[in-house]
Amino acid sequence: MAENKSTTKSKSAVAAARARAANVKEGAKGHGGGFVTFIRTQGVVGLAVGLAIGAAAGDTVKKLVEGFINPVVQFIVGSQSALANAEMKVVLLGREADFKWGAFVSSLITLLATALVIYLIIHWLKLDRLDKKKD
Repeated sequence: MAENKSTTKSKSAVAAARARAANVKEGAKGHGGGFVTFIRTQGVVGLAVGLAIGAAAGDTVKKLVEGFINPVVQFIVGSQSALANAEMKVVLLGREADFKWGAFVSSLITLLATALVIYLIIHWLKLDRLDKKKD
């Protein structure tokens, strides 16, 4: 009878070990499957593709601004570097301050020109219609 009890205990221990092993395997499948589901539902692949295309488009817009917009600005203001280095010196109560307003204006012009070019490209090519509206 003592032999029977030890055999029963060892059988139950083996069964418990097998159950724990099965749970570990199912948990691994569950996490892997959960990760794949997350990738699909959150659109991570689409985000990665969009990021790659966005980087290429950003480089193209930068070249467009440097090649076409900056020369127009340079023609209007004389010299882009002169505008970027423009500053105003203020002396008040024996103290002096240099306000480098030209760099700000030059950066603002580049920002506005870039935004305009992006808007025109999206509008002319009707790329805004490709985006699905979410209800």
